[in-house]
Amino acid sequence: MKIVRFKTGDDIAYGLAEAEGVTPYRGSPFVAWEPTETLVPWDRVQLLAPVLPSKVVCVGRNYVEHAEELGNEVPPEPLIFLKPATAVVGPDRPVVYPAVSKEVHHEAELAVVIGKVARHVKAEDASQYVFGYTAANDVTARDLQRRDRGCFGRAKSFDTFCPLGPAIETELDPLERLAVICRVNGEVRQAGFTADMIFGVAELIEFVTQIMTLLPGDVLLTGTPSGVGPVQPGDLMEVEVDGIGTLQNRVVAA
Repeated sequence: MKIVRFKTGDDIAYGLAEAEGVTPYRGSPFVAWEPTETLVPWDRVQLLAPVLPSKVVCVGRNYVEHAEELGNEVPPEPLIFLKPATAVVGPDRPVVYPAVSKEVHHEAELAVVIGKVARHVKAEDASQYVFGYTAANDVTARDLQRRDRGCFGRAKSFDTFCPLGPAIETELDPLERLAVICRVNGEVRQAGFTADMIFGVAELIEFVTQIMTLLPGDVLLTGTPSGVGPVQPGDLMEVEVDGIGTLQNRVVAA
C-alpha cells in the first residue's frame, strides 16, 4: 500500500492513497493509527514529505558507474554521511539553489524508511525494520564538495536539498531490479536499477546500525546511479522509482 502525508485545509495527517483520493488515518503509522471513514479527493490534497525523519543517512558511491564518472574508487565498505532533517522537503516544493554555489547536481535515489528502533541489526533480519520505500533526490552542491576536498557535509546539507516522496510504498523489493530514473525538463539524465547497488539494503542497514541507532521514520538513502549532472533555477527535476511514483521539484534561485 502507498502511505502519504498530506495537508488538506489546515489539517495535516497520514493517509492511504486511493484511486479517488486519500483516506486519512488517525495517529502515526510508526506508533498506532486507524483509518477514518473519510475520503479526501485529490484536488483537495497537498502532498507533503511522506515522513519527518530525525536524520537522513546517505550512502555515497554505491553504484560502480557513478563512482567512476566522478573519478572515485569503489569503496570497500559503505561510505555514509548525514543530511539534516531541515533538508527534507516534499513533492512539488522548490529546491533552493544556494547563492554560494555555481554547480548544483541532481541525484535520484531509492530511500528506505525505517519502521522501528534499529540497533545492531543483522542483514538477515533487516527486512523486519523496513517500513517501506520512497523516492529521494540527494541534491548536491558539487563545486563545494570539490572545494571541501570530497567532504560531503556542506555540499549536501542546504535546506531543501533532500526532496522525498510522493508516497511510502510498503510492498516493494529492491532486489527486483527496480528502475531509478531522473529527468530534468523531461530529458532522461539517470537510468539505473536497484539491483546494481554495490551494497544492498540489508547490508546497509546492518552497517549503519553498528554505528548509530535508527529511529522510526528515519530515512536511509541508498546511493545514486550514473548520470548525475547540473541543474539551474527554473529546471524541473523528476525522480521516478518503479512501484513508488514520481517525485518532482523545481529549482529556484535563492
